[in-house]
This record gives sequence, structure tokens and C-alpha cells, in this order.
Amino acid sequence: MNESAAPADSFPPPDPLISGLRTTGWRRRPALHAAGPLWRWTSLVIALGVLAPVASLLWLAFGSGLGHWAHLAQHVLPQAAWNTAVLLTGVGMLVLVIGAGCAWLVTTCDFPGRGVLHWALLLPLAMPTYIVAFAYLDLLHPLGPVQGVIRWMLGFDSPRDFRLPDLRSMPGAIFVLGFVLYPYVYMTARAMFMTQPAHLMEAARTLGETRAGAFFRVALPLARPALAVGLSLALLETLNDIGASEFLGVNTLTVAVYTTWITRSDLAGAAQIACAMLFMVIALVWLERNGRRDQRFGSAQRMRPVQPRRLRGGAAWGATAIAALPVLIGFVAPAAYLVWESGKRLVLGGGVSQGLIASLGNTLALALGVTTLAVAAGLVVAWAARSAGSTHNRARWQARAATLGYAVPGTVLAIGLLTPALAVDSAIAAVLGLQGLPLMGAGVVLVVACAIRFLAMPVGGIEAGLARIPPALEQASRLLGESTGGTLRRVHLPLLRPAIAAGALLVFVDAMKELPATLLLRPANFDTLATWLYAEAARGTYEEGAIAALAIVIAGLLPVVLLARNQLGASIAEELKI
Repeated sequence: MNESAAPADSFPPPDPLISGLRTTGWRRRPALHAAGPLWRWTSLVIALGVLAPVASLLWLAFGSGLGHWAHLAQHVLPQAAWNTAVLLTGVGMLVLVIGAGCAWLVTTCDFPGRGVLHWALLLPLAMPTYIVAFAYLDLLHPLGPVQGVIRWMLGFDSPRDFRLPDLRSMPGAIFVLGFVLYPYVYMTARAMFMTQPAHLMEAARTLGETRAGAFFRVALPLARPALAVGLSLALLETLNDIGASEFLGVNTLTVAVYTTWITRSDLAGAAQIACAMLFMVIALVWLERNGRRDQRFGSAQRMRPVQPRRLRGGAAWGATAIAALPVLIGFVAPAAYLVWESGKRLVLGGGVSQGLIASLGNTLALALGVTTLAVAAGLVVAWAARSAGSTHNRARWQARAATLGYAVPGTVLAIGLLTPALAVDSAIAAVLGLQGLPLMGAGVVLVVACAIRFLAMPVGGIEAGLARIPPALEQASRLLGESTGGTLRRVHLPLLRPAIAAGALLVFVDAMKELPATLLLRPANFDTLATWLYAEAARGTYEEGAIAALAIVIAGLLPVVLLARNQLGASIAEELKI
């Protein structure tokens, strides 16, 4: 008898004791036990909580009348939208050239320093954009060290005789953001280049293509999905930036939201500008998805990968210089400046001020609260989605909705969260007979906003960890009489510790660096290291701000080390199925 042709109903049903097994023909696959109602409803509440700021933003923007829209359309949106589009275009081109070029160079060529540079090219990820802008404003100042050395070498005595173009400009913003954000493209592109089979390039060379031609006509088109993912991440970070754009005098939509709300006290106008940003985010995500639509590639895991070609002489040292330049500009130069200025402040300036110490304590408390909330919510969402399996699309959609916060800029999230947070705060104050806004004053709203923004990190990490745990382990636990919660506690959580720890680390560091949401939602007289640096840069007191910036950079190095050691670029490519 042909077993594969036998009807499924011709076989006896499964043993009632093993109620979790599904029977299809001769095959019995262990089905995961569905999470209880508490898990499913909690996951739904988390997903709705992530979507609530967007719904509130739309209601606030479109419910305030046409007068605001007419004023914004005439006086604010055209210039801010144009600046944002130009900035996104320039940064996108720069990160593509640097990220893809360096990824191809370190993958296919062997040259002096390659063993260090292949992970050192990730180091700019530790430098928030506003910190690099803060550093270069002083480094490239007409009276700063760089221009002073150039004038000395050229024989000029005064800035009136020679000076570099002003960094406070659109090209300056593109330069700073591009050299900080290129690792997003580098990371995903290198993961793709490392998995491309060597015989495709060899076939192109056999057909008469040069190495450059084979790169542009074979390797680059195959890496298109990876480039789309990295580019979209870099552009979303550019859209979220507020510090670097404002420091460098570029009035983007993000800066317009902040000034409209804080300077003009116009919440409705800020919401309408934030809506324009939200539509731009949707356009970026659509372009990224559309760029990868219908792209299908065969697996190259069993094929021979590209072997690095040994470079010699001037070509080898030229490759070293090209690969080292982004690291020097994006990390080494600003980091050295921060160390120097911090040392001057600590040795000659009387040590660290009490305000900076208080800001450090606030930063750690905020990051710890955000990490705890985000990891707990991420575990609930990932567990509910995993337990539902492929039979409940609703749980999968809830998981996807819960991760949308990362695509929403911090300013947009803060504007959208403000109205529901004020309503809840006022109700709590009325019931408890309290004065003021207890949740806003205690920083709870800020913690919630940051947790929503970074929830995608623990959800993605925990989902990836759960996917690597065989369902048979859960079935064995259940057959031995353990409950669903007990199985999670005694089987899954011990195996998920590395994934949870990695997600918690990423959330903790990103919460320390977060500037837009913190600026807009922080309680009165509450400063973090990021807002302290922002205020010091606005006042021009670089020595005090350098200490805060250096502390943020040191914290930011931790996930970069994790990326380099665990080759997270390849993991990202695998999880995104590119």
C-alpha cells in the first residue's frame, strides 16, 4: 500500500493521553499547547498599547481643524519636508557606498589589518549621532585643532585667511550622519556577501567580466534584500535624529515637531507635523518591502563561499586605508576628542559636577525601568505568539504589531502618547485626590514610551530563541504533568537566558542614548546624560558635556562587542530571511 496516498481518516485517532499531538497520515507532530487566556489577552493589551499612540496622534492631528494644516502647509512643512528628503537622500547614498563597499572589501580581499577592521567597522554604532555632531562642531571649529593644524601646514596665520566649509549645513549633517549610520548597511551586506557562492563570481569572470563588473552585475543585485534592510534602518535612525540635525542647523521634520511643541506650545501643530513624519516612515517601510518583493534566492549553505584574494604592495595598503577611514571618522576621532576633553575637565576643571552625577543616576534608573518593562512585555508577546503557532494568525499579528514601535520616531511616539497619558494621569489624580500629574511626574510615561520604542529588540531575540527550542521538550514537560506556566519557568526560561540577556542589553543601552522621547516626556528637573549633553551643547560648554557623552559611548560599546562576537549581522540576515 502506498502510505503517502492513504487517506488521513483511515488511521486511528491519537491516544487520548497525548492530546497535544496532531495526526496527518502516518506523521504525528507535537503541537504546542496554546497559551492561557491571561497570556493571550495580555499580549493583545500590549499590542494595542503600542498602536494607541499612533491612533491618538491621528485623532489629535485631524481633529484640530483645517486652520493649523493651512498654516503648516504654507510656512512649516515645505521647507522642513524638503530638508528631511534631502537629508535622507544624501545619508542613504553615503551609507550605501560606505557600507556596501567596505563589506565587499573585507569579504573578498585580504590585506593588512583586515582581521581587526572587519569588526572595527561596527564601532560607529556605539556613537549616537548627536554625540558625533557635538564632537565635530568643536573639532572642526575655525579655532579648533583640525583647522589650526591645516593652517599651520599651509602657512596661514588667521581663520580669515583660510577656513574649511562650515559644518553647520546640510552637507555637514549628511557627512556626520552617514559616517555614523553606515554600519547598518555594512552589517547586513557583509552577512549576504559571506553566503554568496563563489561559482557565480567565477562564472561572471569566465564570461569576460572584470572584477568591478562582476560586483555590480552579480554580487550587488544578489545583495539587494540585505541592502534594503540596512538602508531602511539607517534612514529610520536619520528620521528619528533630533540632536545632530539641530546642532548642525538643519530644520528637519523632527526638529520642527520639537520647536512647535516646546517653543510655540502648539500641540496640535506638532501632531500634524508628526503625522507627516509618520507618513514618511510608512513610505520608507513600503519601499523597503517593495524592494524585496518577489526576491527569491536559493540556499548557498553547501556551496563554496568566496575566498578572500590576497592583495600586495600599494593595493594592500590602499585597501587598509579605505577600510580604516570610516572607522577613524565615525568613531576614533570623536572618541579621542571626548577622552581628551573629559580628561581636561576631570584634571583641570574640578572634577564632575553634582548635576552630572544626578543625571547619571537618572539615566541608569530610566534604562533599568525601560529594560524591565520591555523584556517582560517581550516575553509575554513572544510566548503567546509561539504557543499559538500557525493556527492562530491573530497572535502572530499581535506580535508584529507590538514591534512596530521601533519604526516610529521618538518625537512621533511622544506626541501620540501624550494625550492618552494625560487622560489616564488626570483620572488617577482625581481618584486618589492627588495634585498634578503623578505618572508624568514620576517618569512612568517616559518609561512606557521608551519601552514601546524598543520592544522589538526583546521580542525578536526571544522569538529567535524560542524557535531554536524543540517542541518535544515542551511536550515531555507537559506529559510529566507540568503546567504551561511551569513549563515556561522550568524549561524555556533557562534555555532563553542568552537571548533575554542580549535583548536586555540592547534595550538598556538604547534607553541610555534615547534623546527625542526623553526631551519631550521627561519630568520637570529631570536630566539624563543625553539631555544633559544636549543642554551643554546648546550653551557651548563642551568640557562638561564631553563627560556625559563619553559615558554614553562606553555603554554603547557593549552591544557592539556583542555584535562582533556573535556575528549578529548573519543572525539578522537569517531572521529577516534575506
